[in-house]
Amino acid sequence: MPRTSLQAEAVRAVTARLSDVEPRSPAGRQPVHTCYVPADRVTPATIADWGAQALAALDEHAPDGLADVLDLAPDVAGAVDARVRAKLEREPVEDLRVDFEDGYGARPDDEEDADAERTAHVVRDWLRDGAAPPRFGLRMKSFDTEVSRERGIRTLDVFLTALGGAPEGFVITFPKVTSVAQVEVFGDVLDLFGLPLRFEVQVETTRSIVDPQGRLAIPRFLEAGRGRVTGLHFGTYDYTAGCGLGAAHQHLAHGACDFARNVMQVSAAGTGVELSDGSTNVLPVGDDVHEGWRTHYRLARRSLAHGFYQGWDLHPAQLVTRYAAVHAFHLEGVEADARRLRAYVARAGGSVLDEPATAQALSTSFLRALDCGALDEDEIHRTTGLTVTELRALARRE
Repeated sequence: MPRTSLQAEAVRAVTARLSDVEPRSPAGRQPVHTCYVPADRVTPATIADWGAQALAALDEHAPDGLADVLDLAPDVAGAVDARVRAKLEREPVEDLRVDFEDGYGARPDDEEDADAERTAHVVRDWLRDGAAPPRFGLRMKSFDTEVSRERGIRTLDVFLTALGGAPEGFVITFPKVTSVAQVEVFGDVLDLFGLPLRFEVQVETTRSIVDPQGRLAIPRFLEAGRGRVTGLHFGTYDYTAGCGLGAAHQHLAHGACDFARNVMQVSAAGTGVELSDGSTNVLPVGDDVHEGWRTHYRLARRSLAHGFYQGWDLHPAQLVTRYAAVHAFHLEGVEADARRLRAYVARAGGSVLDEPATAQALSTSFLRALDCGALDEDEIHRTTGLTVTELRALARRE
């Protein structure tokens, strides 16, 4: 029996005030995008229409595939083309917001009331018919002013009343947050509904990164949300404008955006809160479809490389490059990632000695590929030698 100097009771007394650290992962499937559709344009056919328009753009502007347009690697180009088309046919939209904020603007009260009630009925019909995307919800107006605050709460009330509750997959987007008080009050408002409501905080202002006292704001937002906050969504143009950037420099790849996203990332790490990057206003329309696609694809790949697995899409044709980016990202790394994962499971030697955290990241990446349709279960098992159940266990470090 080895000798020790410390008394066990004394050690327990000293460490009693500490609690175990239990990092949380996002619950369930995270969508690869959120499609923002102005409320007055939401119809029963919106989801099908977005898919049809994306397929039509693909047929017209890339009839021979996306390889040359996007400079895809030859070994994945064919698979990307096939999987993008299959995704657009099967599930074109993974997440949709009925937008009552910037995309909708200020309308007469009776008009916004009517749109809130009508779009809730549309969503209710999607749910009834099994046509709803995996995630959906609305973006309300901000709490910036008394007028927008009252209007936003009323719209939410009309919508939820007509919807008849908070179904699975429903989420509210809370824009332009500037203070902890706004998050606290919004949580109190949601309590009044008596429903299990969740919301995303849109990071669109400099005060949602650093507060007036010089403190990081997001950790306090998450605490004030009392477990209701499910995501942080970056708002490109409001944020860059708030930083004083000129129009030519207001884009996702600017260093100011990188700083904000880094703060979002470290603040949300281990909380189970999902991250979403912002949008690009360079749309693939008119005579600039290829340029719009290249811009969107490049920015989506950049976001993925930085650990932001979700982004905003504002136009149906952006679905083409959203799925091309996501599928190419996963397919290009599948063989190398599978080798590392197999070696970790077998505890084999090699030039790279991976830690449990890396095995967790590798397995999570394969699960993301499965969720979005980049890989199926058979392909994952063939390359990794692991079942989906085993991957989930590794992702949870079990």
